[in-house]
Amino acid sequence: MSPSEPVPKSLHPLQVAGVTEIDTVMKLGMAHPMGPLQLADFIGLDVCLSILQVLYEGFRNQKYAACPLLVNMVTAGFIGIKSGEGFYQYSAGSKELTVSHRFS
Repeated sequence: MSPSEPVPKSLHPLQVAGVTEIDTVMKLGMAHPMGPLQLADFIGLDVCLSILQVLYEGFRNQKYAACPLLVNMVTAGFIGIKSGEGFYQYSAGSKELTVSHRFS
């Protein structure tokens, strides 16, 4: 499996709910202005990975270990808004959120 291929359902960390559902639950249920996956795209998945690596190296606690999906996405260059694709796809001039084809 290469990082640019769709994630097989058996390896998909979002098996319980999709990208849209996770973000919608957090926006509506927790009154957040955007969901965690949209926020990660906004921050940059590369930045999120870097933060996790620093936390893991500092605390040596598995809860800070980056999941393989995040590592694969960053390695493949899908780092969110900066690259035009992360959990969502982004196009210039559009504010519409479209889930990346990898997760639909």
